[in-house]
Amino acid sequence: MKIIFRLLLITAVIVLSASAFAEGDLKRGKILFNDPKLSGSSFGVSCNACHPRGKGLEHACSVGKTTWSSCSGERNSLEDAINTCILTANKGRPLDPQSQEMKDLIAYIKSLAKKEDKK
Repeated sequence: MKIIFRLLLITAVIVLSASAFAEGDLKRGKILFNDPKLSGSSFGVSCNACHPRGKGLEHACSVGKTTWSSCSGERNSLEDAINTCILTANKGRPLDPQSQEMKDLIAYIKSLAKKEDKK
């Protein structure tokens, strides 16, 4: 009986840990946002260089938003807009839209909108 209980407990911890990161980690997203080597960039420019403290991204996650502006035009998804900036401004490789890095960046960008709402 103790073994079954322990297995259930371990399973619950694993499931809860996985779901906690499914949406992205805000702190890791902020680190990536400020990392000039994001996605293999050799240009030495982070997201923060063009968007200091997230400037200009406050409405990036607004409800009902269907297009996102990037440095080379309108995009149909926030992931695509992020990858466009990584490719053109940061001279890096695009992130997999389903990757944990992308989810972390989006979590950080969502937090910028929440800060704007509090003002």
